[in-house]
Amino acid sequence: MFKQRWLALASSLLLLVGLTGIILGWMYLENNSTRMNFPHQPLLQVESAEEPKQEYDVIVAGTDPEGVAAAVSAARNGLSVLLVDGRDREILGGLMTIGWLNSLDLNYSPEQPLFGKHNFLNKGIFQEWYDQIEGTSFDVNTAANVFYRMVKGEPNIDVLMKVQSMEPIVTSGGAAAAVEGLRIADRSGKTFEVRAGAVIDATQDGDIAAMAGVPYTIGREDIGRAEDQMAVTLVFKMSGVTQEVWDSFGRIGDGTGIDKMSAWGFPKARDYVSSNPERVGIRALNVGRQNDDTVLINAMHIFGIDPLNPESVREAMEIGKKEAPLIVDYLRSTYKELASVQYAGVAEELYVRETRHIEGEYRLTAADVLDNRDFWDAIAYGSYAVDIQRINHLDRGAIVMAPQQYGVPFRSLVPLKVDNLLVVGRAASFDSIPHGSARVIPLGMATGEAAGAAAKLAQEKGMTFRELSASRDAIQELQSRLAEQGMDLAWAKFPVPEYAKHKHYKGLMAAVSMSLAFGGEFNEAFDLDGASNAERFANSMAMVKTVHADYFTGNPYAALEGLDEPSKLPLTLEQLAYTVCLTAGVNADRNGALSELTARGWLSAETVQSVVDPSRLTNGEVFSLVRDVVKNYAGAAYE
Repeated sequence: MFKQRWLALASSLLLLVGLTGIILGWMYLENNSTRMNFPHQPLLQVESAEEPKQEYDVIVAGTDPEGVAAAVSAARNGLSVLLVDGRDREILGGLMTIGWLNSLDLNYSPEQPLFGKHNFLNKGIFQEWYDQIEGTSFDVNTAANVFYRMVKGEPNIDVLMKVQSMEPIVTSGGAAAAVEGLRIADRSGKTFEVRAGAVIDATQDGDIAAMAGVPYTIGREDIGRAEDQMAVTLVFKMSGVTQEVWDSFGRIGDGTGIDKMSAWGFPKARDYVSSNPERVGIRALNVGRQNDDTVLINAMHIFGIDPLNPESVREAMEIGKKEAPLIVDYLRSTYKELASVQYAGVAEELYVRETRHIEGEYRLTAADVLDNRDFWDAIAYGSYAVDIQRINHLDRGAIVMAPQQYGVPFRSLVPLKVDNLLVVGRAASFDSIPHGSARVIPLGMATGEAAGAAAKLAQEKGMTFRELSASRDAIQELQSRLAEQGMDLAWAKFPVPEYAKHKHYKGLMAAVSMSLAFGGEFNEAFDLDGASNAERFANSMAMVKTVHADYFTGNPYAALEGLDEPSKLPLTLEQLAYTVCLTAGVNADRNGALSELTARGWLSAETVQSVVDPSRLTNGEVFSLVRDVVKNYAGAAYE
């Protein structure tokens, strides 16, 4: 009897193991399948209101994904909403659907399942939308239709498309001005003054905030380089990408990879020589698949464009239209896998990465992202790498760091000097370096969802957004409401990064904040224990001079005079001090510079004593010494 029971149990266990293996094997094959059989959808026609009502609870300016999320969230919280498009669009989704940015820069949670669906941060309305599209890339018609169905499903939302202009109605008085609504000229030119208890600026460039008088910086102005902003892109299309052609991408063998909807790599694309190298180039390809044997390519960089100037934008479009077919010809001749594809046009709108960064109640910093920092008022989380695209044709761009998870404070949506206004998406209150991560659309949609819920809470409590942002009780209630409507604001579990355990971590924090250090895709390039050299440090001090121009007026490269091949010379403590003195305009010789800095209190004894070998400084030691100088002389503490 015992033997029979044992055999029966063993048979049951074997059957269970076998079934589990079959299920896991099926899940593996399904997750790794590249076969795509989604239908290509005709576009739904967006129904626009004939004219707006005189008053709404909320006006959302901008029909990009962030605006859609804000409008849907506000409506689901019981508010009447006007969603306004001011860019002559026929459909919702903006950058994704008209700019053709159909490959998603995703905010993955540090906690991922072994099999099954990706686990994203924030979830909420973004997850609801994502679950209805094809995957990591999508057909733009599908995306536009899902956005519209979500909006149309909310009877509290009026959509007003193709307005000729929209500007804030601003009243002054008290501690801050207040936005009371928008003055709108519809497609026929008829003007309406539409009042609202709150306005959410979801325009790509923070247009409403700027017109209302909110202070802001442009591009990399916050680190002394106002003329620099990331290149714009014109996405282009290639046709003839059948399943056979798609699968061939995965066999190229040069690091190019594919999943069902996205392809990445094609590194030889970087060798393309454009017809106008100072104005346009390309990087390795991001390829987003569509449901009609076409793909959309995000790779072209167009330099020297002012996205806030319509004439400059038109120039960019002309440059891109000329270059796109030439790029396709190059790709066809370079990769045999692309030999049969055809050029099939360009997007109607530019992909603009960076313009205004508004000044809010809190400004997200590089240190926040490097430190994987949570906030008491976090209403969204980011994890995408800090990806700074090329500034000009000589620049190569950089991945500054790869965070695990960082919070976005509600205060970063609340602009200074103007009430009744929230700013969501890439124009929110982020410094230019963390903006390289926080600009991505999934995070922007999370900020939009939070703004929509906050409008209801502020209305109920009779508070301004500024007052709400200062109330821990009110923010806690906002976070609870967001969780109830499907957002995930939990902090994931992940190990402390190795760089954060290093004794010179505070120095690294300062270096990253001043664009002196870059970690790469896996934070592997910080190289805190690697040796520095005299020339590299002169370059670093040139950047410090740029960031803190009022304090460093001298020439760091003068410290290299008389040195033979300074790029090969280990950096000594004396050479560092001498370079700092010359950059700061301090009269000192090479041998007396260290004593001069110590006497002035610019270098702390503790930091100097932490140097292991004064004749051969490491990168980490350099960062800590520079941190001392900038903090004690220029008064800038990067914490």
